[in-house]
Parts: sequence; C-alpha cells; structure tokens
Amino acid sequence: MTLPGSPAPQPHLKSNLNLGDPSQDGQIRSGSAVMRPHSLTLARHATPPVALESINGLEKVSGHFTIQRTMVTTPSSFEPRKLKILMLHGFTQSGPLFHAKTRALEKNLEKQFPPAPKHGHLPMYPGGVQLSYPTAPIHLPAPDIPGFDVDGASATDKDDTDAWAWWRRKGDREPYRYEGMELGFEKIAQVLREQGPFDGVVGFSQGAAASGMVASLLESGRREAFEKAQSKGGMRYPESFEEDTGYVTDVIHPPMKFAVSYSGFGASTNPLYQAFYEPKIATPMLHFIGSVDTVVEEARSLRLVDACACSKIESERRVVYHPGGHFLPSSQKQYVAALVGFIREVVGGNVAGKKEEEAEDMDMPF
Repeated sequence: MTLPGSPAPQPHLKSNLNLGDPSQDGQIRSGSAVMRPHSLTLARHATPPVALESINGLEKVSGHFTIQRTMVTTPSSFEPRKLKILMLHGFTQSGPLFHAKTRALEKNLEKQFPPAPKHGHLPMYPGGVQLSYPTAPIHLPAPDIPGFDVDGASATDKDDTDAWAWWRRKGDREPYRYEGMELGFEKIAQVLREQGPFDGVVGFSQGAAASGMVASLLESGRREAFEKAQSKGGMRYPESFEEDTGYVTDVIHPPMKFAVSYSGFGASTNPLYQAFYEPKIATPMLHFIGSVDTVVEEARSLRLVDACACSKIESERRVVYHPGGHFLPSSQKQYVAALVGFIREVVGGNVAGKKEEEAEDMDMPF
C-alpha cells in the first residue's frame, strides 16, 4: 500500500514482468485490467496466466495506485484445438471438386469426432475435426486430361479446364520422372505454414502418393537421408520444406501423426526419389485399394505399402481392399469405420467408458 503524501510515481513505466506462461491455457486475454500493487503476488497465482508487456499509466484511487495493463491477443488461441486433416486431391481434380466428392466422408468424420462435450469426442481435440482442401498448382490443359474429347471441344473448352496436378509424369515407362514436383511441394508447404499445424494427411490417387511423400518429408532424419541420396544422384530435399531459424535449418512443420492413401502408389523406381522411402516411412499409414482399379494397378499401390515401416501384422491391418475401382469409398459403412478406428488408434482417441461403434450401427448421411 502507498501512503498518502508519498512521491507520485513516474507515469509510462515499462516492465518485463511476466505473470505466467500464456501457452499453458492456450489463450491470452485482451483489453485492460485493473490490478493493485499489493495484489500482484496473489494475482500471479489466482488469475489466468497472461503476458504483461507494459504499464501504460498509474492512477490513484482511494489511496491506492491502480495499474492499467496492455496484453497481447491471439484470436485463434481462443478456439478449442481441432483434429486438422490435410486433404490432397487426385490428378485432374481440384480442391473444391475433391471436397464435393468426399462430403459424405467429411460428415461421417464430424459425427465420429464431434466437439466437446459431445459423447465420443477426442479428448485431445475438443474442437472437433477440420478438413482442408487445397488445389494443386499445375493447371492441366485439355490434351493432358485422360478421356477428354479434344477433337469435339472448342478452343475455349481446351483452355478453360478446372483440372490440376501436383506434378506431371514424364516418360513412356519406368523409371519415370516427375516434372513440376517442386511446385507441388511449394503449394503444400504454403498450406502447412498458413493453415497448419495439421495432424494428418489424406490423399486420393496422385494426392495419395503425395501424402506419403509429405509424411516422409516431415519425419526426423529425412533431410539427412536426402543429403546422402543426393550425393548418389537423388533429388534435393525440397527447399520449400526447410525453415532457416537463423541458427540451424529446420523443417517447417512437425511430423504428421498419420497418413491415409486411397488408390495411392509409390513414386517411380527412379533413384531420384529413393530418399522418400529409404529409410522406410515411419508415420502410421492406412491404405485403401480398389480390387478392380484399372487406373492404378495393385503392384504400384503395394509399392507404397512396402515403403512403410510396420510389422507384418500391422501391414495386414492397414491395407483395406474394397470391391470398387479407382474411387474413394466415402460413405460405405465398413470403410468409414476402418478410417475412424485407425485415426482413434494413432491419436490415442479412445474415450473412457465409450463403447466402440460397430460399422453396421453407424448412421450414414447418404
């Protein structure tokens, strides 16, 4: 307490006093607050942690001095943590088109991973689930789109296509080369920076191949593997995935907790790309393969399966065959249940007291 008649304190005092780590409760409160000096010690323990940047001024009220504080706000820090999944579309698709095709899957995931306090929510993700659908950067003209009627299309139709790719395959046979791959990784890196961090990545077809690569690139020790392979003719670790901290070059994003491949495949056998798979991908990965897929043959899909580091039993559990062709089974009960069970397993999301829902009991929206 300051006694009457004491010298008036100087205004605009600066202070580096820290009343707690704002990261502990995930948010920093904004606005002005009034705190008396004799309450500072108590407030350090009794109030939510905040970062005190400066003291703007002092005002004498009833024989006491009150302190007006300025605090930093981070709008996103007020939002409960969500399970964030990056969705990578296939060759000739776009983000919005892939979103439309997987809307049923999104609805099922929202039901299975609801926000707290709804029953069945993931304790680590009280905000529910959020899917992000970027569009690849390489525009495909009509002649590059399989099945497009080039002869019957107008000049405008040939140029005005909503078809995109993460890279273009060059060559008539193995070993293929992938043209524009650096552009695809630049786009993905941009999304990781601006919309991340993500917990998992899901892809279809070419996007599934990219999902395996992204999971690989973010793993510990992968940059060293690329450096070793580069000396033998392998590609350089993507510069867009590197972050220069000023002291050491790091990776732009934490490792993914999981990856999922729908009709995916391992990259070309070209030695350029061996560092993606040597050492094997450690990130848990679930693979869906269409038994009558004529676009991506089974051997190419199994190449990606073999590139993942898991036991034989895990490998068998993490390969799911469906009776269809080259598509993503987004609403069939058993395949949605397989995805949900896999995600719960890898993120530790089993809720105490919750009976796991059988596939035949799941309420599908379509």
